[in-house]
Amino acid sequence: MLIVNARDMLKAKGYSDIFSISPDDSAYSALQLALEKNVMALTVVENNELVGIVTERDYSRKITLAGRDPNATKVREIMTAPVMSVNVSSTAAECLAVMSNNNIRHLPVFDGDKMVGIISIGNVVKATLSEHEDLIKHLNDYIQGTYV
Repeated sequence: MLIVNARDMLKAKGYSDIFSISPDDSAYSALQLALEKNVMALTVVENNELVGIVTERDYSRKITLAGRDPNATKVREIMTAPVMSVNVSSTAAECLAVMSNNNIRHLPVFDGDKMVGIISIGNVVKATLSEHEDLIKHLNDYIQGTYV
């Protein structure tokens, strides 16, 4: 049976670019970078260390809906910290549990001490559906006597 892990999800995305911003940059700069790179989440890095993650959702809730000035608000004021993360061998189910338990939609993926990408809730849902489709196929093959 197919068990999908975080490494598989990154491969399925076809890219694993990670875009970062400083916690002292403006929230507006973060939104500009996210739009320029066509991503929904940026890692927040200070002194080569992951200190947070900022998403378009953070921006919309903590800047737009709160009526704050995006140029006067620092990324550190709206970022999510500490950052929840997984390792490359974490299963889709484990990733989904981390996301659900922490009400987050993006997870940095680490291979040892190195961040190798970010997966989204969409990536995890696709992987989970793929696992379920594989299980259904195996069960159908078993019932029909064609299981190999």
